[in-house]
Amino acid sequence: MSQDVVPPAATNHVVACIDGSRSTTAVCDYAAWASQRLAASLMLFHVLDHGRYPTEPDLAGSIGLGSREHLLEELAELDQQRSKLALEQGKHMLEAAERRVTDDGVTSIVQRQRHGDLGECLLDIEADIRLLVVGLHGESSTDRDVHIGSQLETVIRTLHRPILLVPDEYTEPRSAMLAFDGSETAMRGVELLASSPIFKAFPLHLVMVATESEERWNQLRTAEKALAASGCEVHLAIREGDVEKTLHSYQQENAIDLLVMGAYGHSRIRQFLVGSTTTNMLKTSTTPLVILR
Repeated sequence: MSQDVVPPAATNHVVACIDGSRSTTAVCDYAAWASQRLAASLMLFHVLDHGRYPTEPDLAGSIGLGSREHLLEELAELDQQRSKLALEQGKHMLEAAERRVTDDGVTSIVQRQRHGDLGECLLDIEADIRLLVVGLHGESSTDRDVHIGSQLETVIRTLHRPILLVPDEYTEPRSAMLAFDGSETAMRGVELLASSPIFKAFPLHLVMVATESEERWNQLRTAEKALAASGCEVHLAIREGDVEKTLHSYQQENAIDLLVMGAYGHSRIRQFLVGSTTTNMLKTSTTPLVILR
């Protein structure tokens, strides 16, 4: 489909961020999987960073510099050429991504390409986003030196839409767990699990990292009741310990494919998400995460 095809206003898309990083193929595959589970159209979204590829040359301070002015003009021309080449490369990436998701079985596909800041560009289309799919690792990542996408935290803080963060390799999710703390955000997570076709027929685990108490078990049981109508197999657990290690351990022990977490509440989960532990977890994660706002 052609670039910048504008969908109907009422349409919500699964939006896949395509950036040429090592996780781009997995982003396509996870986005295709989510698109089909949700019966939603898929938008392939590519943003040219304005800082790296400016649309207009900046010649401030060049007037009156004699021979240096000519040099600066040549450099500006080179910047323009680089931007044009990057734009063309982005179009090729979007075309390759469309072929990939078509092979995955998606039939309703939209391409969009923008020039600017990723967070701002996503905010412009936020009303059209049902689920955002983003690679965990940035373009500069290698097997020896893994980097989290430089704009990932900004995107998580900015958007009020569910975000699916994916590793470099695709494995079809078949189970999920919610890091539950009894907060309003966590209950919204429960409502999402209960209502979303993505989690239909999944074994669902609600895990609280805290000291056991009757009050906390009651919170979990309340959440369990909210999930009852979905017909899912529900497991409840309270574990003590460090948030990151405890969640990782539980996930590995139970072979859970997908971790769902609420972002920026007022709890130990919040401290975990806004601290350096977040970066460590995202760098080492081999399974996808859904971040809720």
